[in-house]
Amino acid sequence: MRAGLGAAVVLCLAVSLIHVLMVFLHVAPPNPVSQQFSRQVTAWVYPLFEQNWRLFAPEPESINRQISARTAHLTADGTVRVSTWFDLSAVDDSAVEHNVFPSHTTQNMLRRAWTSYTELHGSDDEPRSERAVMIQKYLRNIAADRVAAHRRGAFESIQLRVTSLPIAPPATANGGRPAARTAPAPSDIRVLPWWKVTPDGN
Repeated sequence: MRAGLGAAVVLCLAVSLIHVLMVFLHVAPPNPVSQQFSRQVTAWVYPLFEQNWRLFAPEPESINRQISARTAHLTADGTVRVSTWFDLSAVDDSAVEHNVFPSHTTQNMLRRAWTSYTELHGSDDEPRSERAVMIQKYLRNIAADRVAAHRRGAFESIQLRVTSLPIAPPATANGGRPAARTAPAPSDIRVLPWWKVTPDGN
C-alpha cells in the first residue's frame, strides 16, 4: 500500500512539473529550448491548456464585430425556407449591459470562438488542420444553440455573417481639446458558407 501510494505521489508530482514546464515554454519569449521542443509543447498545450497574457495585460478591442446568423429549413413540399438574420452579438451585449456580474459565457464565448476561427482559417474558410475543424464545429454549435434558444422552428443549416467596424481612436488634440472628427472607416462584411447542423453537434 505504501509503495503504491508513494508511486502515485511521485507520478502526480512528475506530471505537475512537466505541465508547469510545458506551459512556461509556451508563454515564454522564443528561446532555443522552446524552439527545439515546439512540437511537443504545442501538442501538450492545445487544445485544453491554451494560455495568453490578456489576463495580465488586456488588449482593448480595436474593432466592433456584429455576428449574425440565419438558418435554412427544408419544408415538407421540398422548398428551402431561409430565415432573416438574427444578431447574436446583440443578445450577448444585452445580457452584459447593466449586469453587475455578467457571465464569462456572454462576454467571451462567441467573441473568442470567432477570434480562434479567423486565426485558423484563411479567406476561403477551408480548415487545414484538426484544430481548425474543431473550432469550426465549436463556432457552429454556439450559433446553433443561441438561435435555437431564441427562435422557434427546426432548421438543418446555419450561416454566419460578421460585420467588422474599426473603433475610432479618442478624438483629442494637443491641450486636451477635441480634434476634428474624421469619417468612420467603412465596415467589412464577411459571410461564411452554409454549415449543416446535426442533433449530435458533429
